[in-house]
Amino acid sequence: MTKRYWEDFEVGKLGEFGRKRVSAEEIKEFAAVFDPQPMHLDEEAARTTPVGGLCASGWHTCGMMMRMIADGFLLNSSSMGAPGVEEVRWLVPVRPGDELTVRATVLGKKASGSRPDLGFLDMFFEVINTEGTCVMTTRTNLMLARRAADAPKGMAPA
Repeated sequence: MTKRYWEDFEVGKLGEFGRKRVSAEEIKEFAAVFDPQPMHLDEEAARTTPVGGLCASGWHTCGMMMRMIADGFLLNSSSMGAPGVEEVRWLVPVRPGDELTVRATVLGKKASGSRPDLGFLDMFFEVINTEGTCVMTTRTNLMLARRAADAPKGMAPA
C-alpha cells in the first residue's frame, strides 16, 4: 500500500476503522494500573456509582481509539505526531461486550507557514459502540510530512 502524505487527505469524511471488542477483564486490568476507580474495577461497587455498572476508563477508551487509528491509517501515513489534543469528550460509558469502531473526519487542512515539508490536518474522531451510539469524541491536529512538489504521487520527499 502506498504511504499517504498530507496532500492525499481531503476535507470530509476520512473513513471508519477498527473493530475492538471490550472485555470486563481488560477494563479491570487497565484500571488497576492507570485509573483505579470503583466503576472500572468492581462490578458490585460500580453499580453504586453514577454510571450504574462496570465501564472502561475514558483514558482506556482513548488508548483503544488510538490503536484503531494507528492500524487504520496512521501507520501507513507520513505522520509526524500531533502538537496536542484540543478536546476529548466522554459521552456514554463503554461497557464490557461493546464492540468499538472509530469514525475519522478531516475538518480542515493547512500547510505549515514555517516548514514547507509539513502540513496539519484538523481531525475529528468519534468512537462508536455496538448500538451505533457515539461514546467519545476527540479533536486534534495531526502533523504529516508533505510530498516534494516534483515527486511522483506516492513517493517520499527527497
